[in-house]
Amino acid sequence: MMALMVHLKTVAHLRGKSDRIAKVTFRGLSFYSRVAENCEDVAPFNEVFRWPIASRLDGNEMLEVQVYNYSKVFSNRLVGTFSMVLQKVAQEGHLQLTDTMIDDNNTSIKTSVTVEIRYQPMEGTVGSWSDGEFLDVPDDRDGIFTFETDSLLSSHGSGTSPGRSLQGTIPTFRKAGKGVFSAMKLSKIRSPREDPKRDEPAVLDMVDDWDRRAMRIAGSIEPDTVSLASVTAVTTNVSNKRSKPDIKMEPSSGRPVDYQISITIVEARQLIGLNMDPVVCVEIGDEKKYTSMKESTNCPYYNEYFVFDFHVPPDVMFDKIIKLSVIHSKNLLRSGTLVGSFKMDVGTVYSQPEHQFYHKWAMLSDPDDITAGCKGYVKCDIAVVGKGDNIKTPHKANETEEDEIEGNLLLPEGFPVERQWARFYVKIHRAEGLPKMNTSIMANVKKAFIGENRDLVDPYVQVQFAGQKGKTSVQKSSYEPIWNEQVVFTELFPPLCKRIKVQIRDSDKVNDVAIGTHFIDLRKISNDGDKGFLPTLGPAWVNMYGSTRQYSLMDEHQDLNDGLGEGVSFRARLLLSVTLEVLDTTSPELTCSTEVQTDLISNISESATGKVDEFFLFGSFLEATMIDRKIGDKPISFEITIGNYGNQIDGISSRSSSKKKKKDGESEEEENELIQNSSDEEPEEERDLASVSTTPAMRPVVTDRNYFHLPYFEKKPCVYIKSWWQDQRRRLYNSNMMDKIADKLEEGLNDVQEIIKTEKAFPERRLRGVLEELSVGCSRFVTLANKDLNQAGRTKLDRERLKACMREMDSMGQQAKQMRTQVKKNTFKDKLKLAQNFLQRLRFLADEPQHSIPDVFVWMMSNNKRIAYARIPSKDILYSIVDEETGKDCGKVKAVFLKLPGKKGFGHAGWTVQAKLELYLWLGLNKQKKDFLSGLPNGFEEVKATKSSPALQSVPPVTLVYDMKQVFQLRAHMYQARSLFAADSSGLSDPFARVFFSTHSQVTEILNETLCPTWDQLLVFDDVELFGEASELRDDPPIIVIEFYDQDTVGKAEFIGRTFAKPTIKMCDEHYGPPRFPPQLEYYQIYRGNCLAGELLAAFELLQVGQGGRAELPPIETSTDSERGPIIPVPMGIRPVLSRYRIEVLFWGLRDLKRINLALVDRPRVDIECAGRGVQSALIQNYKKNPNFGTLVKWFEVDLPENELLHPPLNIRVVDCRAFGRYILVGSHAVTSLRRFIYSAPDKNSNHWATAAKLMNGYMVLANGGSLPRASPSVSSRTFSRPAGDVILNMDNETVRKMDTVVKLDAMSDAVVKVDMNEEESKDNQKKKKKKKKGGAEEEEETDESVLDWWSKYFASIETLKEKLRAQEAAQAEAEEREDLEILVETGGPKLRDKARDRRFIKDKKKGKDTADGTERRPVRPKVDELVVYNKELETEYGDFEDWLHTFNLYRGKAGDADEHAQDDDRIVGRFKGSLCMYKLPLSEEITREAGYDPNMGMFQSIPHNDPIHVLVRVYVVRATDLHPADINGKADPYVAIKLGKSEVKDKENYISKQLNPVFGKSFDIEATFPMESMLTVSVYDWDLVGTDDLIGETRIDLENRFYSKYRATCGISSHYSLHGYNIWRDPMKPSQVLARLCKEGKMDPPVYGPGGMVQVGGRVFQGPTDIEDENGLKKQTEEHLALTVLNHWEEIPRVGCKLVSEHVETRPLLNPDKPGIEQGRIEMWVDMFPMDSPAPGPALDISPRKPKRYELRVIIWNTDEVILEDDDYFTGEKSSDIFVRGWLKGQQEDKQDTDVHYHSLTGEGNFNWRFVFPFDYLMAEEKIVISKKESMFSWDETEYKIPPRLTMQVWDADHFSADDFLGAIELDLNRFPRGAKTAKQCTLDMIRKEQELPTISIFKQKRVKGWWPFVARDENDEMELTGKVEAELHLVTAEEAEKSPVGLGRNEPDPLEKPNRPDTSLMWFLGPLKAMGYFIWHNYHWLILKVLGALLLLLMLGVFLYSLPGYLVKKMLGA
Repeated sequence: MMALMVHLKTVAHLRGKSDRIAKVTFRGLSFYSRVAENCEDVAPFNEVFRWPIASRLDGNEMLEVQVYNYSKVFSNRLVGTFSMVLQKVAQEGHLQLTDTMIDDNNTSIKTSVTVEIRYQPMEGTVGSWSDGEFLDVPDDRDGIFTFETDSLLSSHGSGTSPGRSLQGTIPTFRKAGKGVFSAMKLSKIRSPREDPKRDEPAVLDMVDDWDRRAMRIAGSIEPDTVSLASVTAVTTNVSNKRSKPDIKMEPSSGRPVDYQISITIVEARQLIGLNMDPVVCVEIGDEKKYTSMKESTNCPYYNEYFVFDFHVPPDVMFDKIIKLSVIHSKNLLRSGTLVGSFKMDVGTVYSQPEHQFYHKWAMLSDPDDITAGCKGYVKCDIAVVGKGDNIKTPHKANETEEDEIEGNLLLPEGFPVERQWARFYVKIHRAEGLPKMNTSIMANVKKAFIGENRDLVDPYVQVQFAGQKGKTSVQKSSYEPIWNEQVVFTELFPPLCKRIKVQIRDSDKVNDVAIGTHFIDLRKISNDGDKGFLPTLGPAWVNMYGSTRQYSLMDEHQDLNDGLGEGVSFRARLLLSVTLEVLDTTSPELTCSTEVQTDLISNISESATGKVDEFFLFGSFLEATMIDRKIGDKPISFEITIGNYGNQIDGISSRSSSKKKKKDGESEEEENELIQNSSDEEPEEERDLASVSTTPAMRPVVTDRNYFHLPYFEKKPCVYIKSWWQDQRRRLYNSNMMDKIADKLEEGLNDVQEIIKTEKAFPERRLRGVLEELSVGCSRFVTLANKDLNQAGRTKLDRERLKACMREMDSMGQQAKQMRTQVKKNTFKDKLKLAQNFLQRLRFLADEPQHSIPDVFVWMMSNNKRIAYARIPSKDILYSIVDEETGKDCGKVKAVFLKLPGKKGFGHAGWTVQAKLELYLWLGLNKQKKDFLSGLPNGFEEVKATKSSPALQSVPPVTLVYDMKQVFQLRAHMYQARSLFAADSSGLSDPFARVFFSTHSQVTEILNETLCPTWDQLLVFDDVELFGEASELRDDPPIIVIEFYDQDTVGKAEFIGRTFAKPTIKMCDEHYGPPRFPPQLEYYQIYRGNCLAGELLAAFELLQVGQGGRAELPPIETSTDSERGPIIPVPMGIRPVLSRYRIEVLFWGLRDLKRINLALVDRPRVDIECAGRGVQSALIQNYKKNPNFGTLVKWFEVDLPENELLHPPLNIRVVDCRAFGRYILVGSHAVTSLRRFIYSAPDKNSNHWATAAKLMNGYMVLANGGSLPRASPSVSSRTFSRPAGDVILNMDNETVRKMDTVVKLDAMSDAVVKVDMNEEESKDNQKKKKKKKKGGAEEEEETDESVLDWWSKYFASIETLKEKLRAQEAAQAEAEEREDLEILVETGGPKLRDKARDRRFIKDKKKGKDTADGTERRPVRPKVDELVVYNKELETEYGDFEDWLHTFNLYRGKAGDADEHAQDDDRIVGRFKGSLCMYKLPLSEEITREAGYDPNMGMFQSIPHNDPIHVLVRVYVVRATDLHPADINGKADPYVAIKLGKSEVKDKENYISKQLNPVFGKSFDIEATFPMESMLTVSVYDWDLVGTDDLIGETRIDLENRFYSKYRATCGISSHYSLHGYNIWRDPMKPSQVLARLCKEGKMDPPVYGPGGMVQVGGRVFQGPTDIEDENGLKKQTEEHLALTVLNHWEEIPRVGCKLVSEHVETRPLLNPDKPGIEQGRIEMWVDMFPMDSPAPGPALDISPRKPKRYELRVIIWNTDEVILEDDDYFTGEKSSDIFVRGWLKGQQEDKQDTDVHYHSLTGEGNFNWRFVFPFDYLMAEEKIVISKKESMFSWDETEYKIPPRLTMQVWDADHFSADDFLGAIELDLNRFPRGAKTAKQCTLDMIRKEQELPTISIFKQKRVKGWWPFVARDENDEMELTGKVEAELHLVTAEEAEKSPVGLGRNEPDPLEKPNRPDTSLMWFLGPLKAMGYFIWHNYHWLILKVLGALLLLLMLGVFLYSLPGYLVKKMLGA
């Protein structure tokens, strides 16, 4: 056989003295040598490594030898690497050499290595491996390997049995290694058992010695690739005869869910059309909502908010189309004309980050005219919220950035800005295998009348895409309709709709029903990369699944046919194809409309979809157990179908089958009989055509109360089916390969998560291994998929997809390889995320859009009815000769759980198993079928059907009879379960577990009233018979199913959840001893449906019973505990090792206890219980008066496992003590993990701050970086130790990347903190200061103190917040880009490198440009003190303020299920406040010796007392945003209500009319007494004129935790101290007093104030200014600034430091109990609390909303010029215009003002001298005009609108009789508009076109501006054109100034303007029409008149001449 042998002899010239270890790698598989101890110069390894190889050695392959310095503790250090190309070895077969190594910098080092390499090539075929030579077992140097290595290693990674050849390659080894590992069942928690011979050097620094041993056996495993025998799921298989069951039994996805879609229409711009009145219509599905109408503007501003609520399944939701359309002049009478529309499906929005688009511009297009281009833009926000999603709204402040339209289009990332029109052709060719859609009675009636037998279905196909439907013609009465039609959609490409829905429907007179539905996902049939391809599909068959085939009038599973939920039966297959053509919209012969069209197409050839081949499906039922008793005891059979083949009841219509299967010369009838297997006279050869698709019916036998099983025992029934399909296996093979890679990756990632969860060492190593596996898998895929032949039926999609997959897989492999080197401790998290992205990408790629073979269905039938089913994808059981391409369940025994079909499977019914099958399936080409039995457990004989003659050997068996059976004893060690689902109304359960194995089941005892039962019980199953060879069973036992139930006194036990396990097996010839026995307890996750319902701690062992019977088995310790009766406890070696712990409990109080059975709780008590021990609190005598406990601390001692992961949960129960000694359970809480309450002693010698421990839960930050409830939000968890004395600024891990230093040395800040900064940084700062000063000069006037108010501070802070977010985003984007570039550069060679460089260069250039602009554009911000704006709740920032006081929710009542998540909150009946602390005994004495140690308080020293305390609570409510509309008009009238205890304040009279973003600006004072009133509720209500007010949403704040928290959340600390003005100090205690108190509480020396502005606290020195101004401007000395500096840096003080809460505004979500989990808006607020016993605080801050300032804008229209001429003169055809100018301020159209008319301007010049006056109210800070007006005549009160200040001026042509003509307009944003041109000549279109680039001015700064501005309009081609120019003067005055110097409107007094000097023509019409006429005619036509006159004279003369000519002639002639 082929093998590569490497003899590693010595490594010489090593430096130093150390242990050495070598690692030899070939084909990605590594072996480790043993450790060479204490070698100096030479390490004599002298070991042989051997790789059996299945494919020839290629000359380019590499061998790598790495030598490490070995360390038991730390990771091994690499000494050097030697790698060589095996070219020579491949040629000659033998090579010996000595060569030097290189270090990791690729430089040569002295160290040399001597190796000998041999390669045995194999002539002829590839050899098969025999068991023995599978792995090299190292020589048994110290007799550890006493167990049989043979049987241990007999497992084969590839599932081949001995003697069959192996076409795999190296990955089989990797599997083998894993197999060994899991065969050894490396437990999670192994206590090293003592072994006398343990002097052997360790091999790898892994978990512990046993693992190392196992690793040595498994010599082939790198530490990275070792899979932890996964705790949760069934352990990894060894021999792959069985496949893993899927533990989550998911009810299908068709269940409806709540969704809320909120859409804000902000404004529209650049709408095409003149002077329109636009309305925006928002349409989702069938619901439409309209905005109000804005008059005569094509850039309306709406800012209206719409909310749509849906309750539908996710699939339906995401296919709904959101359509925004703009309609022009809609009113009650007419529907208006459509300007343009925009479509996108909900799924696109949902897949955006945060599920939303924010402030993006939707580009409108006209569906009726696709050549027209863009019709305008609508700016909107769209958000889709499902249950439990929370939407983070980006902070709303003034929005200048989003005005740039092109950069903010409403499109997902990566879409082109200009989308093109395209045609989508969906071609429908034909269908087959349709079911009956009518009853047979009707058919018989018809037959009687018409006399022919017709197919009972009239099918047509309906295609839906992007909100449009198209359908084909109806083919009457045909099971095999042929349409050959195409449905054509015209849509923008790439489309914003993801799926095309294709549905076959049955046409019916009454109503059409769906037969089957298929969705085509456009993302899967196209690729948008550089080398991508347009959507294309087919021609290919798609399979449709739905309800079962028998026809019934009321089909209960009709939903399944509509594509909701998982289909339970094959319905039909449809041949279709999709193509796409991008249109060239300029070509003239294009039809412009987007209506759906249907045309005929030509037929396609038979072979286009591939050649038809015969497939063979074989199945064997090895076991049928757990059959639900509800089915009754009628005989049961199982049916397997593939497509329509094998379907007995409602099966094949004869014609369809004959078409597919007609053999030459065979008649239809004969064919039909063959299929039904009915005729005896058939020729023998044809016999094997027949199919046997059902098992014989059998009566079930009782297993236990709930389940039956079928008595199959040694006779296993088999089924087989022949079927004919197009041979498109290649598609499935590729997808199988990807699936396998994905499965492996997923398993690896789960391992990594598991390592993190159990806090094992080195998760990054395992991740490296996972990535290594991934890259190997990917490259393997590329080589295998490459040989993809050009077989018949390959479609364009097949080819393109293959290319795309190869590219993707290749790049993924490269990236994985790349990432593997970058996985370090610190980058670990990010890389894990990336690896998870890989997994999603793989799964996406593996899903094949073109089906081939339909899925296989297994149905359980009873009484000829279909009961339950399982659906098995055909690709999973498809056979290939290449191992990687085979389906994962092909030729393996799989545990299949049957479920109820359709809706029946929802909810509880769906969780009970209907039946569990052990099923073996094999599907392949008929010609490959010789191997179809190879995967079955060995030891059987085949029994053929009786009639077949002996000659026919090829007939598959009908039954298998096993003559080998093994007897086992199963021991289930059921130790405990935790966090079970609460199934009783008390909020607890009475759980018991039922264990199923094969046909046996047993039950544990029932433990009452607990969610964390410790059964501690051993269940013994005797005489378990399993069939098959012993060795196979050993490696691969069947699974054990454990179900958990809640026992009810009446009625049936209720299901809680289930889990699966695999037992550890001992054969009779094996030794019962370490390392595998006794087995260790492991955690198994319990699932209920799809949700976790707890975990089980148990161990299972399966012991073979040999000849000697049970006597030989290890003895079972019988119970000594007589109370428990016959129950056997878990034996000693398996139950955990216990030690003594003390648990101290802090009892603080109970809160919010609800009534129990209508009675109030009066005398509650808390019982704490853990592991059978516990303690009770003191009784609260009167809950109403004082809900706190009298005795604070109690403790108890308990024996707990040493291993923290095994700690049992601690139960907290609250009982109410009633009269006569009765107790009633109020509620309970289980603390599942005690880890966060474990106390660990402070580390004396370290100088770490914050790690000097207090309680671990919060005082202490764990040293390993995973800080628990974060001790302080910004103290880094890995703190640095430094000599005392320096100040070090310490920052949050996350922010390190984003900001340079956290202490903002604001250029203007007075406080200076001594910071260790690099020189350069401080220089920069000085530079910055200088710069700022320069800039500040211009702005001096603004920083005037008197102008500033609290809002200035607020808006400045929001700006800062936004800047921070922006900086973070930019930093993130940059980091991502950098990473992408790195990967590109490393994988892509030189070309890409240059590209990357260019890209970076361009980017830098761009950046440079931006910053240059930015400096000009951004106004210098005046110096304003800031506060902190949190865009979340304050608690989340400070770990819920549970630094020492924890809140435990008490639950009662049944738990809801996943789909009813919300109910969890309803189950809360109160809260227990307290804390826990546990520690091992005995405790070190240092703690108890500390000064002031109070033994009564135990670990809870220095906590405040819990007597009632009076507090003044001051609640500031700033504003609310995005409220859910409560009124019909889509608005709300919100007001605030505040409730604390009994006092409630409703601010009803100050409601804000019709606002969804109200600014409240209120403060409320409430007096309260803690603890009675500690839950503050802030609600927003909607005011209604009649009826009660509706609650919009509310938020609840626990004030008590804040009050007592060491973060000092009573009153936020501001950044600066001042005595007056907007930044006045709010706390009655000055900073120095606060500081003194903090020092006293922390048992520190008081602060020492030194000279020169220094203060020393706790060994740290701080600096700051020392003088302060009072109101009168006098300076005086003060220490407050210093004290405040210390407070702001309190987190740096050692031992007691933490981040104090600063002055802040928090944003809290508003929730409504009726719509649980969906945010109804957010509220910005903060709370101050002052104890009443300290001095009273000053008056509340005034935060009332800024009043808008009254301004008057005076606009003088002086002249116009070059206005286009509209009118033609009646008489003269002269062009002229009667010009007037109209103007208004946006939002005040009704107050529009017009100038007088300049009649008859002939040149476009108009003179007006006319003044408009617009008074308005303006909010400076928000840059908005405030308008209050009634919405309609019916409105009760005025509504306030905020609108950007925009002045609109239009030029019109006045007409006497018809409507005036609009000529052009300009709109100026008063904050930033282009400066007017000096002269009319300089005024051009560019002023509008290039608005972005021109410098802009603001009227609010300039006050007065004069100049020329252009008027523009759009022509037919949608181009801008200049239609005139206006000279105007804008003058802005405040209301006071306006009163002082009033002006008149128009040209009126006061301050009149002079009359314009207009040419007199314009008024002559009225004076003398004739004169005017004469003037006009002469003026224009004088040349013409003169010419006419000349011509007339000539004519006259000619006439006279002619007239007189005859006379003269006569005279002449006569000579008269």
